[in-house]
Amino acid sequence: MSNLDFILENVHLRHDPRWSARGLCVACVLELMDREDVSVLRKSAALSGVLELLKIKGVVKDILQQDERVCLHFNSSLLKMLQSVEDPSVVEQVIQVLIHLLLDLKKEHFLQHVLDELQTQLIDRSTGKVLSYITFLGKLVDSVSSIAQMLTTTHISVLECMCVFLLNPDEVLKAAVYYVLRGVWASETALQSLPQTLRDRVCVLLLNTLAHVCSLQLTINCLGLLLLMLRGGDTVCLLMNQNQTPSNEEEEESQCTQLSVKHCSLPLILKRLLLGGDECVQVVSVQCVSAVLTHSPSQYCSAFTQADLPAFLFERLSCINEVLLWSVYSCLLQLCEDSTFFSQCHSIYGIESLVRSLKAVLKLPNLEVQKQGLKLLTAILERQPTGVRLFPTAPGFVGVAEVVQGGVASSCFRVSTQAARAATALFRVHHQCSPIHYVELKRTVEALTTRCAEVPSNITSQRRRWVSDPGSQSFRAAAFLIQALTSFQQACRLAEECVTETSVKENKPTAPDEQNEDTLESLCVCLLHCCDTAIIPTVTFSLSPSVLPAFATKLASSGFIRLALEHKARLCPGNRHSSLNAACCDFLLKLCVCLLSQPESFTPSHQQGVEEVEYVLRGCLPSLCCHACDWPLVLADVPAENQTLQFCLLHLLYLSLLHGDRLLPDATLFSSVVRFVCLMQEQHNSLPPSVQQSALYLLAATQENNPDLDWVSLNSISEALSSAALSSPHPSLLRFIFRYSALTERLGVRVLSGWLAGELEPAVSGEKEHNRLDLGQSQESSVVLELLEKNPSTVLTLLGVLCEEDRSVAGRAVQVLRCYLQAGRCSGSVHSHLLKPALLGLLQRLTCDSSDSSTVPDCVCVVLEVLCLVQKISSAQDDMDNTDFKLLYHVSNLVGKVKSSNAEYLQPALNYLYCCLNLCPAHTADRVVSMLLCNTGVMELLQVLLNLSHSSSHSPPSPSPPLVCSSLLLLSSLISLQHTHCAQVTIPLTHTHTHCAQITISHTHTPHS
Repeated sequence: MSNLDFILENVHLRHDPRWSARGLCVACVLELMDREDVSVLRKSAALSGVLELLKIKGVVKDILQQDERVCLHFNSSLLKMLQSVEDPSVVEQVIQVLIHLLLDLKKEHFLQHVLDELQTQLIDRSTGKVLSYITFLGKLVDSVSSIAQMLTTTHISVLECMCVFLLNPDEVLKAAVYYVLRGVWASETALQSLPQTLRDRVCVLLLNTLAHVCSLQLTINCLGLLLLMLRGGDTVCLLMNQNQTPSNEEEEESQCTQLSVKHCSLPLILKRLLLGGDECVQVVSVQCVSAVLTHSPSQYCSAFTQADLPAFLFERLSCINEVLLWSVYSCLLQLCEDSTFFSQCHSIYGIESLVRSLKAVLKLPNLEVQKQGLKLLTAILERQPTGVRLFPTAPGFVGVAEVVQGGVASSCFRVSTQAARAATALFRVHHQCSPIHYVELKRTVEALTTRCAEVPSNITSQRRRWVSDPGSQSFRAAAFLIQALTSFQQACRLAEECVTETSVKENKPTAPDEQNEDTLESLCVCLLHCCDTAIIPTVTFSLSPSVLPAFATKLASSGFIRLALEHKARLCPGNRHSSLNAACCDFLLKLCVCLLSQPESFTPSHQQGVEEVEYVLRGCLPSLCCHACDWPLVLADVPAENQTLQFCLLHLLYLSLLHGDRLLPDATLFSSVVRFVCLMQEQHNSLPPSVQQSALYLLAATQENNPDLDWVSLNSISEALSSAALSSPHPSLLRFIFRYSALTERLGVRVLSGWLAGELEPAVSGEKEHNRLDLGQSQESSVVLELLEKNPSTVLTLLGVLCEEDRSVAGRAVQVLRCYLQAGRCSGSVHSHLLKPALLGLLQRLTCDSSDSSTVPDCVCVVLEVLCLVQKISSAQDDMDNTDFKLLYHVSNLVGKVKSSNAEYLQPALNYLYCCLNLCPAHTADRVVSMLLCNTGVMELLQVLLNLSHSSSHSPPSPSPPLVCSSLLLLSSLISLQHTHCAQVTIPLTHTHTHCAQITISHTHTPHS
């Protein structure tokens, strides 16, 4: 049809050209719509032309905006056509033109005009047909978001009319009305403005409609509105309570609306809809049940359970619609949270349907449906009361076990993990059929261990990534491993309970000569085999590295080394049970290497020791199949071919004893190790460092209840263990070494330095530095103080630590010594006979080769600090003897060699000189003063320090304030005692009066502590 058909020839000539565009005259179209003598076919063609123009953005808008009256008239004409036209296709055209026109104009007053016209037409129901208006309104609500808000505020009468139309028996009309209401309820903003009375009225009308609905379209529209209504808790409460006895006010309102709500129970309505054949209706019905239960399962579950809804949901599991299956699984998950679900035996009724459904679902590609179904199965197995068995006979249990096995074998770890949870619940005594089907239990355990073996081996290397990314494959694999461990543990508990459970019956063999594998014994063998081949080797050592050391320590302290060795000795001699032997060897090797690799200070030498032990264990463990009680005979064997095996035994004994597991009695172990070391020394065979460490620790840990070593054994041990690594973390090592002077001379300084450094105690190495320096709580310090109390000569070894290159270790040694001296734990003889002579010898050795300050060893300042400490404590108790004067002589000579800028050495040296000068007895003071005043180097240094502190120039830099203070105090004491004892001064000092005045002033202004 050409554009000429849209033009009225009689009147077109008087129309202004501005009303035309692209061959279409809008003015002619308007007059065409108003004339009754024009056919509907021609009007339809005109509307088609208008629609084509509306698709071109802005064309019709520009024409109509020239005069808004024309636009309003056009809208009114189209609305009138909705009532006058009978042809549904033309009605649809009119609706499309109206909606496109309103969307194109985008002005609120045009929308208000249309709603006003609709309100007038809907209120005046005498105009006849209203279906076209309601259909148009429903589509307008969908297209224009602001319409819903306008209906609930300025045009509430339209919605009241909708409620009246819902009393009409015409289901097509009611379907259109519910479509409008669905659009209103979809808008949260509009819903807030809707009056509560109108909202409640719509709820009652909706229930009444659903109770008597027949057509599919009306059902779908009603359920769409219902699903939106169920978002609000108040609305849910109203809908769920409609089947209760109404109050007087509710009865009056019900009579006004000509409705009876006595049989409008929402659970019964949804149950009836589930019986329908349309799966779309079933899906939405199930979603409505879930929406109700989401608000309060404890409040609403019983209503649905009393309506027997779970049974109908289980019946729907026979379908293959994945959306419906997922919805039903989710809804049943919510229903089984209520105890009535189990008390009314819905779980027993539906378990068979669930198992059949899961068998089919596991073949589908949709993993979410599989996971949800297994989640429902897990919930039922976990919550089923113990007094009521789900599987009284074997077929039911076999079916569930097959489903669990299929889920565990899934390629998706999320599905496997959920299936493993179901297996954990299935491994309960009250879920076992009678007699117990051990074959299926074995198959389930084997499925779990097989899936464990398929876990990627790079989980540990990706630990940091999957900790922060729960959605990663590694995270899901680790979650499965943890759940598999839980399931395996529950299977072991089930086997243990089956042994003591009197109601458990064994399956009898079908024939006398036929071996029955369906027994408890076969299940126990399967559990042991899986533990050895999969659980411990694969799962345990594939977990997070952060927990592996603690787990390995727990295994060792729980006797797992002994357990594995006993299994080997009992079951594997003569090449029997090679797979078990290999599994035990692999477990022992991994466990021992993990235990040896725990220290945080992982030095190259330590790494070499671990590799050395690993090499010995790897070579000897497969052939080690003798009981621990026979090991002393092996250690006493002379032939050299058993040497590596002997080393292996020592390493195993060391690691076991280190973690509290004594494989041999202490007396037997002590004598065996002593004999072994002596034999090796007699044969002039040197022990590897790792073997030395193991042997030394074994001797130290078992010495307490054994007699002391004789001279021959001690000499052999001292020679053999002189190069031991000494990385044992137990304090008994120090007690053993300092028990014997021969060992103390060889190993004392080295082991004490390492102990104070914290290298020998992994448990302490993780503490913070300020805790480690707390001598009252530090394990290192308390052990050393204990040694000093028992054997005061240990102080000489402690002084040897002062010469170590590590200044932090030397500093800890000084702290321990200070604590020892200040606590008054040592007598005066220790000062005079041990400490002072040792310090004198040490000072002589350190200073004899130094001619100037550049060659003074770094440890001299530490020795001087100890000297000050000893001098303070001993001067009040003892008189000065020849040793004291020798110390004073060497220190004063050292002061004369050191430059004035070297405060690190001068500070403790001047402090020591001051202590000697002020704390010495009166009858020796003149000798001390004379020694210092006659020492040219000391007097020159004091003069230099005085000059530098008195100088105002910055070159060279002034000495530090503590050093100036020490020099002034020493000078003040010298001046005072020089006058007292009339001592001669070989070198006069300048500025002494000024500095003495400074000392007096500083003393005056110094606040008292």
